[in-house]
Amino acid sequence: MSDLTDAIDAVLDGVTGDVPRVPGVAAAVTDRDGTIYAGARGVRNTGTGDAFEPDTVCAIFSTTKAIAGTACLQLVEDGRLDLDAPASEYVPRLADVQVIDGFGDDGTPRLRPPKSEITTRHLLTHTAGFTYDFFNETYTRLANEQDQPWVVDASWKSIETPLLFDPGEEWEYGTNIDWAGMVVEGITGQRLGEVMQDRILGPLGMNDTAFTMTPSMQARQATIHAREDNDGSLIPLDGVTLPQEPELHMGGHGLYGTAVDYVKFIRMWLNDGRSDDGEQILRPDTVEMASRNHLPTGMHIKMLPGVGATTTAASILPVSKPRLSNDAEFFPGMPKTWALTFMINEEDAPTGRPAGALAWAGLANCYYWIDRQNGIGGYWATQIFPFADPTSVGGFLAMETATYEHAGSRV
Repeated sequence: MSDLTDAIDAVLDGVTGDVPRVPGVAAAVTDRDGTIYAGARGVRNTGTGDAFEPDTVCAIFSTTKAIAGTACLQLVEDGRLDLDAPASEYVPRLADVQVIDGFGDDGTPRLRPPKSEITTRHLLTHTAGFTYDFFNETYTRLANEQDQPWVVDASWKSIETPLLFDPGEEWEYGTNIDWAGMVVEGITGQRLGEVMQDRILGPLGMNDTAFTMTPSMQARQATIHAREDNDGSLIPLDGVTLPQEPELHMGGHGLYGTAVDYVKFIRMWLNDGRSDDGEQILRPDTVEMASRNHLPTGMHIKMLPGVGATTTAASILPVSKPRLSNDAEFFPGMPKTWALTFMINEEDAPTGRPAGALAWAGLANCYYWIDRQNGIGGYWATQIFPFADPTSVGGFLAMETATYEHAGSRV
């Protein structure tokens, strides 16, 4: 596999050496048998110069979602979770959520009861009606004018937001999986991180993945950097860390982890739900079911429009024009749907990824794909705001392309 190693090494050299560059990156690729590439380049912090390594710890943000979704699927297998029952049966607070129908003349939100109840299926498919303030102007206004906390506050108040529409009517990316994590807690009586550790992370040997970092993880933590709009330069956000003793374990974004850990999770999905040791994390029929499209007929996922910083986000981003996300769309123009809980590309991608593969990303420019058809997948870990950073995305797609070009008979 030297050709694959050389090709991906060249990608990492390019993104950390060219302009605009990323400060540091770790990448890992796996097939069904094991990790076939793990490498890193650059630095964890541009101020200190500490080297980025394959086991450098990153805030993995929304790549947390698939792990939380797996915890839900395990409870479905156990007969303890009905995806189509009102989710308020497991999380009573959901019964109080209302739909926002604009704002009054005085700026007060106009609210009404939803026409139907939120189900866990709605939550896992992002059709419940929740969103994020950095992808939606209505939520941005709630943050700026109504003191709605930013989601990384990891509190009940941060997710107790109104719905944009009645459940099941549209696809809108947001805090849905944070609520799904609360479904897991409501059923099990345990914190989400405990459930993940007992049933997913521990059995998979993902020893560097957790909501609360161990001292070893803290010592290897990468600093998130912000890219300035005016010249593309990088500013280390020293001290910016997700809450380590949060009120809520946020199933939508709260985990820290490493690239080499995450490909163990990817490998489980490639191997019909089995760990490297043969333990069945999910049943094969569950993996097959969850890997299919679960959106209503004719519904597709939408571009994520970056709308600029909220007041709360601006307070931690010392840049001239604070922004958490650029406009983001994977493979523009290609129809994409949603599994439980991944994006599905409905057509073959130019990287070599076939139609029907699974993928998603995290806010600080972490990306992964899972190709169950060919038995291969990979993870790309950078730590930069805003999301959809062109250098980061381009590097990830180049890594994926190199994998399909050089993995030979494995793909």
